[in-house]
Amino acid sequence: MSEATATDMKPVINRLRRAHGQLAAVITMVEQGKDCRSVVTQLSAVSSALDKAGFAIIATAMKECVAEEGKPQKEGALAVEDLEKLFLSLS
Repeated sequence: MSEATATDMKPVINRLRRAHGQLAAVITMVEQGKDCRSVVTQLSAVSSALDKAGFAIIATAMKECVAEEGKPQKEGALAVEDLEKLFLSLS
């Protein structure tokens, strides 16, 4: 991973860590038999955080890894079709 990519990923890693903590809280809520509405609300927040992290990762890939037409392809470069599939996998 390039230095620019590592810098771009810092907010994503922070978001994933927050989602990890939220998910742990949801598990605890379920184990404690908390109100269904509260559990689903928190679970929705976790899901949203994960989706945003996924989109941020794809956006970084677009900047770093997209194979540019007419230029030599970088190792690990993604074609536009590959990025489209990644976006659709999050929907």
